[in-house]
Amino acid sequence: MALKIDKDHQRFRQIVKGKIRGDLRKFLTRGELIGREGEKAISIPVHGIETPHFRYGDNNDAGVGVGDGESGDPVDGQEGDMGPGGTQEGQHIMEVEVSLDELADILGDELELPRIKPKGSHSITSEKDRYSGIRTTGPESLRHFKRTFRAALKRQIMAGLYDPENPIVIPVKRDQRYRSWKPVKKPQSNAVIVYMMDVSGSMGDEQKELVRLEAFWIDAWLRRNYEGIESRYIVHDVRAGEVDRQTFFRIREDGGTKISSAFNLCRSVLESNYHPDEWNIYLFHFSDGDNSSESDSRECCRMLREQMLPHINMFGYCQVASAYGSGNFINVIHEHLNKEENVITSRVNTKDDIFDSLKTFFSPGK
Repeated sequence: MALKIDKDHQRFRQIVKGKIRGDLRKFLTRGELIGREGEKAISIPVHGIETPHFRYGDNNDAGVGVGDGESGDPVDGQEGDMGPGGTQEGQHIMEVEVSLDELADILGDELELPRIKPKGSHSITSEKDRYSGIRTTGPESLRHFKRTFRAALKRQIMAGLYDPENPIVIPVKRDQRYRSWKPVKKPQSNAVIVYMMDVSGSMGDEQKELVRLEAFWIDAWLRRNYEGIESRYIVHDVRAGEVDRQTFFRIREDGGTKISSAFNLCRSVLESNYHPDEWNIYLFHFSDGDNSSESDSRECCRMLREQMLPHINMFGYCQVASAYGSGNFINVIHEHLNKEENVITSRVNTKDDIFDSLKTFFSPGK
């Protein structure tokens, strides 16, 4: 039987999740959440949750809200006096720890995202404990109450001690039953995400913040769907290079843009490390849509169509608004790759667009 405190804690967690769902659009745009990310949980500020407590008073009928008065009258009858500082405690914002898996589940529920169905073979296995049997000894935390009760009932019936008119079943030590486990090999669905970002002069701090938030939630959702996942990061202006995660979100360069340089490097990384029969491959490119030439934009589409799209789950292109970029690359993609089912594009002009962009990328469940 679950303890009352356990039930209260479960109910509290449900309330917390409800608050997060109600403010999900706002949470998606909070850049500080990424900074608080740990190995397992993120601390999230949640408004409006009070710890239950008694409130004492004198129970008389006098006070604020009772008696004569007009709208706008001062409560104490005096105008202009600020009075001394208060002595009562204020209401504080509560921070709760929520795992990334919980956040990803809430995101999936609210965006009505389908679970992703991995493709390819499973080349990596992990060993996990699986509860698959019953034994007569074990820790109390693994006691199987239904099996214990059944054993006690059977013993009392066989001994003639069971009274249907007074059906009391009292387990003794030999009736105790416990769950047992054994290690099992579990296949993992492997996935690789390659993030590519334009870091030319037209991509400023505001544009990179949009990319940072979008990439964080993309990563959280895909990690919820795959047990084995790797992330690779490519930045480019007229030349492309692979960097680590921290550099990807912090680098600032200046210069022109040649998007095909990133696609060439991405293709090389995939061919060298990730066979499409064994890996689920997701590519995401972030840019303001500016490119060195129309011919390079068309070359990018040719590379995608002939060399990359047949082997990957999805290519997602996210175009962020910039006052300096031409914004035309997304139009070239629509013109040349509009019939490709695993090409998805979205526009993010402000942080408020991230919610809809994520839904656009993953609604097909590719």
